[in-house]
Amino acid sequence: MNRPDVVIVGGGIAGASLGSLLAEQASVLILEMENRPGYHATGRSVAFWEETYGGPAIQPLTTASGPLLGAPDPDFHDGSFLSPRRTLHIGRAEDEEARDRLVASFAGKVDLRAVDPRAIVPGLRPDWVLGVLEASCQDIDVAALHQACLRRFRRLGGEVRTSTRLLAAQRAGGAWRLETSDGPVECGTIVNAAGAWADQVAQACGAAPVAITPMRRTVVQLRVPSLPSPDLPLVMDLRERFYFKPEGAGRLWLTPHDEEPSPPCDAAPEELAVAQAIARFESAVDWPIAAVEHRWAGLRSFAPDRVPVFGFDPDVPGFFWFAGQGGFGIQTAPAAALLGRALFAGEGLPKEIAGLDVQAYGPARFR
Repeated sequence: MNRPDVVIVGGGIAGASLGSLLAEQASVLILEMENRPGYHATGRSVAFWEETYGGPAIQPLTTASGPLLGAPDPDFHDGSFLSPRRTLHIGRAEDEEARDRLVASFAGKVDLRAVDPRAIVPGLRPDWVLGVLEASCQDIDVAALHQACLRRFRRLGGEVRTSTRLLAAQRAGGAWRLETSDGPVECGTIVNAAGAWADQVAQACGAAPVAITPMRRTVVQLRVPSLPSPDLPLVMDLRERFYFKPEGAGRLWLTPHDEEPSPPCDAAPEELAVAQAIARFESAVDWPIAAVEHRWAGLRSFAPDRVPVFGFDPDVPGFFWFAGQGGFGIQTAPAAALLGRALFAGEGLPKEIAGLDVQAYGPARFR
């Protein structure tokens, strides 16, 4: 592919999912700076689909993605990407306001039910008396989803070029000339799906950044032999100070729900965040920890209003934003890709995402 119609910068779930649709009608090249796609945020997800996660602005994309993840086209993937989990939001007596705010924010949109959390989670400490069950939450097979997108992309003729960085780009005569670490590339349109590097990519192309900020999120894998069951729900603190999810028998993934601004990088966990996670976990349940088996961190990248940025740049022709998905890019990927394709082609929304407020995602809101 010497001169593709479209170059997508970034091969994570954003670039792969959108690329798998754009390649139906155009020649598409994905540039991935790492030696394999999905090395950063996509490969470090805690891997769940939860309708309330991310708040009311994200919920429509998440809800629309549910059926597409649960029953994908057989030509795309054989079987579901989802498996049952549930979420239990928990709080102490003083967290009633947070509980009521959660329920009110999603009234009529997500089925939330008040429960006694101690009846669902054995070993929950007695001061955790508030519970809201979100039965729709499911685990996502992130690796299978990402690989299915890349597989479809390649089947349609798309090319993925790894270990290739975008260095600079200039537009002239209705086309782009890109300077990359693997040599020059020409194309008609650039798609910025670069995650934590999205603003840097914009600046390399002469577009104004939109202040997308990478935030570090720390996760630890604990060995907890007394974990009652691997089928327990994802447990989330109503005040968003921690959540944990069983990951097989006797193991779980835990985060202190940290959001520390970070430069774009190969994120590493901070010891203070690991200690905070364990302290908050131990304040919630009485399950002894046998070992901290693994720890990692990823970058969740947010626009200033914490809403994704999808659409053509209002000032730079041929430059398309597909970034700022925060920590919700995987659970919203199918719907976001459909939206991205519609915006890219200037078409109406397909039935799966009919009713979405397209203007809410446009980059013009920052100009």
